[in-house]
Amino acid sequence: MLYAFFDTPSLGPINDDNFPIKKEEIFKGKIFKRIKIEAFSKDWYWFAAIGMVNLVIPFFLIAYGVQKVQSNLAAILMASTPLSATVLAHFFTHNEKINIKKVFGVLAGFSGIVFLFSDNTLINESNFASALLILIGSTFYVIGGLLTLRVSNKKNENVTASILIWATIFLIPFTAFIEKPWNLNPSTDSTISIIYLGV
Repeated sequence: MLYAFFDTPSLGPINDDNFPIKKEEIFKGKIFKRIKIEAFSKDWYWFAAIGMVNLVIPFFLIAYGVQKVQSNLAAILMASTPLSATVLAHFFTHNEKINIKKVFGVLAGFSGIVFLFSDNTLINESNFASALLILIGSTFYVIGGLLTLRVSNKKNENVTASILIWATIFLIPFTAFIEKPWNLNPSTDSTISIIYLGV
């Protein structure tokens, strides 16, 4: 699946191409591979939780964060996921415990993040909160990955489609309440970008 951040100023950050849904991801497994989609099965709450934690929350936070943060800095902040993954995996998995090498790696990576936040030329009062949103959003990706272990016995196509369905269910009222898309007047470029990514 393709996730992309396009500059579509005539749309809000939730309405534009950050919307985490690709129709073919849902339907290609259902129609072409005949994979059973279990979004509303007895395990629906896991799919809903993963959809919220792994898609809705990070996309929401990152979409708003990148508005005031340079793209290169945003990429660096989002690349911090291995740090949080190493720490969280130690506590919530059985086979990913921290060792000496990982400790040094985490400390080195964490010191880099501290340096970024202490360098006023990169992060200052005007974009500190935005940078923090991106950092928190990337951490939610890791939490979502840990939750996905709860449904690791299911086919990938089923899991992907099911969490996308739930993410869409959550995002539609979010979008309607926060950005009121019916009042927007999207430019031609923005509309073409959304159609291109959606099809």
